[in-house]
Amino acid sequence: MNLLVTGGTGFLGSTLVPLLAAGGHRLRLLQRSAAPEAERLGAEVVRASLEDADADAIRAALDGVEAVLHLAGQVSFDPEEPERLYELHVQGTRRLLEACVAAGVKRVVLASSSGTTAVFEEERIGTEADPYPIAVVGDWPYYLSKIYQEKAALRIHRDTGLPLVVLNPSLLLGPGDARLSSTDVVFKFMERRIPAMASGGLSFVDVRDAARAFAAALVRGRPGERYLLGGANMTFRDFFGRLERLTGVAAPRVALPSRLNVAGARLLERLAGWRGAEPPIDPHSVEMGERFWYCDSSKAVAELGFQARDPQDTLFETVRWLEEHVRGKARPATLAELAPR
Repeated sequence: MNLLVTGGTGFLGSTLVPLLAAGGHRLRLLQRSAAPEAERLGAEVVRASLEDADADAIRAALDGVEAVLHLAGQVSFDPEEPERLYELHVQGTRRLLEACVAAGVKRVVLASSSGTTAVFEEERIGTEADPYPIAVVGDWPYYLSKIYQEKAALRIHRDTGLPLVVLNPSLLLGPGDARLSSTDVVFKFMERRIPAMASGGLSFVDVRDAARAFAAALVRGRPGERYLLGGANMTFRDFFGRLERLTGVAAPRVALPSRLNVAGARLLERLAGWRGAEPPIDPHSVEMGERFWYCDSSKAVAELGFQARDPQDTLFETVRWLEEHVRGKARPATLAELAPR
């Protein structure tokens, strides 16, 4: 097919684009920045931003396109940024999908997050049938913007018939996260920068398995449906215990009650602010670590042929890649968040 990919240079995109190229698809990327690796694969790059509201650029990017993979987004847990996140995730997506309707695009696959449905204060496993957890994520503008993005996209599907499929991956791990946009939790563990054990649990999926599900959704996904993609559900104690065995770095031994964990993180944030330094961990990350992000991927298994590899293999490959490409050479540009993207 003739495909347009947004966000093709991110962690998921940089894994998916070579897969699509190998499958014989003709690729065009809509990017704010250059994408030399995609160009080496034969992809055309259109330099534009969904935030610019440049209707002409978006229409030009969609010329001759049969299907769109919309991966573009920004992970941020800064409470001062809700308007920017809403503009990018909701308004930008609305502009793109309206242009897709006008261009007669035959399929759109939207990358969302398992955090739009599978996040709980108690230990349980979420499915696509669970309601949007607005009360749980109300203080996290990123997840609110992703919820409203999904709502806007599915409304356009219902109103216009645009064939739209939503995929909801959990925390993406695996090799190749050059920006530390998702694997920063593992990197931070390796750097001994996690001071206490969170009491919640997470879900993660290998980025290579998620990429194959996105490719499959181009032909197998049912329009109007959402698909959770999770490779493993485990407590943070189990997660960090596995990382300890892989890296030799001791997992946090201190496990505080949830309220003390959050209060301690807020105190450290204030102390760091007085010194003009970066806090060791931010309160939003701690709050997220006290929740349960477990999800059930059986729908994606049945309908997309999704298969998750052994989670230990994913953790091993993540640690090895970070050791070879990042550790000792770079630091994360932002604080680590213990949550899916």
